Amino acid sequence: MTFIRYFYELTDLRNFMSSKLDEYLARIDRLPTWGLSYALLWAIGFSYFITLYDAVGNIGAALPYIPFINASQASLIASLGLFGYIPGSLGLGYLADRIGRRTVLIITVLLTAIGSLGMALSINFPMLAIFRFIEGAGIGGDLNLAMVYVSEFAPSAKRGKYANWIYLAGWIAVGVGATIAALLVTGLPSVGWRLAFGIAAIMAVAALVFRIRAPETVRFLVKKGRINEAESIVRIMEETAMKRARVQSLPEPKIINYSYQTTNPFSILAKRVFAKRLIGLILFWFFIYFVQYTFSTLWDYYGKFIGYSGTMLNQFVLLTGFSALGDTLMAFLLLIIIERTDRRLITQIGSIGWLVGMIVASYFAVHFNLLGMALTLGLITNAIGGGMSYLAGYLISSESFPTAARSTGFAITDGLGHLGGAIGPLLLFPLVVATGPINAWAIEAFPVVIAAVILWFTVPRTVGVRLEEINEIHLTPQQPQGGIIKSEK
Repeated sequence: MTFIRYFYELTDLRNFMSSKLDEYLARIDRLPTWGLSYALLWAIGFSYFITLYDAVGNIGAALPYIPFINASQASLIASLGLFGYIPGSLGLGYLADRIGRRTVLIITVLLTAIGSLGMALSINFPMLAIFRFIEGAGIGGDLNLAMVYVSEFAPSAKRGKYANWIYLAGWIAVGVGATIAALLVTGLPSVGWRLAFGIAAIMAVAALVFRIRAPETVRFLVKKGRINEAESIVRIMEETAMKRARVQSLPEPKIINYSYQTTNPFSILAKRVFAKRLIGLILFWFFIYFVQYTFSTLWDYYGKFIGYSGTMLNQFVLLTGFSALGDTLMAFLLLIIIERTDRRLITQIGSIGWLVGMIVASYFAVHFNLLGMALTLGLITNAIGGGMSYLAGYLISSESFPTAARSTGFAITDGLGHLGGAIGPLLLFPLVVATGPINAWAIEAFPVVIAAVILWFTVPRTVGVRLEEINEIHLTPQQPQGGIIKSEK
């Protein structure tokens, strides 16, 4: 009898927690604006800035100037960071579903700081390789978790807008960071590469301070039975949003009851509907990273490989760095369309940008037309290719899985996808030798166009739709209920 009573009490508790989460999500969804401090939003954005500065902003410019590595070792250093992403993304993503988003956000930035500092102080190839792997593990966890964190706090109608703020900060790092790194290594060839990595370590420590003060997400708090904390956060969000919007009450929330799974996230992801999404997104990220990380880590070394040296190599590196500002420009432009346009269409356009941009830019590079190369990289490869495909892809990944498996699902797609980023750099120079310096880039870029097409058949349209209506509805949907929570003022 004691066991039976315990079973019913446990069932009642789960039903209560599920009901409270339905209520909280409806209350968040009706908010007219971001309900927490904008400082928090910019803090996560600053952290994302550091992540992408480390991931792609500095490494490409630094590699040609590190005196103790050759071309094959440069490829391996580029790949090791990506190999580090895989356990970082998978392990830390799974951990975030178990112990909380906030705790793991702190772990990721610690790993990034340690890795960056170690790279700055490296005196030989093995030391550089070890710390590049550690840095990669931190970045791998951060890339997916920052977007998941913001998505879980944002009203569904404005999820893309606030996620784009984070994305915008990251792609400012790609543009500005690459430019700063290029200026450092060309202006101070002997120590500039160390400074580029050292700046990343300093910024990571600053980001740690911001993250320690960040709250846990409401979805995770309720999942762990911390109802009072969740209620407090939701009330703060309501009061803050009403004050910003200058309204005295909020509209009636649309409460929808869902069955929130407490099973292992892998059991949820094994369901056919989510497994199909996993496969489509893994393929997409594999081939995006296959070309993107090959480009961002080895394009400058590619210039050295095909004959650039001395002043010409410095100009090549500088113009490549400046061209990365195209990513930043596109991040601003996407603010206009991100909540109006199907994410899958944006990824498709971005994939074509990668193919066209890499073929044309490599043609100009081979013919020593640096201006044509820089314009192509800035306006096509970076702005359309990188700028469009990444934001839409990250949003789709953060929107395509249920709460109990969201970080794990994102981590699997992003983590296994990074295998492409690890393999691509290893193949570039053999492809250049075997097929030529232009065909090599065409081979690297073409598969992403096919992968973007596959997304149309594997992931749903998500613009303006509540996460639970995209995901939990496929578990055990129930009927909508009425309900209203008004301001106490």
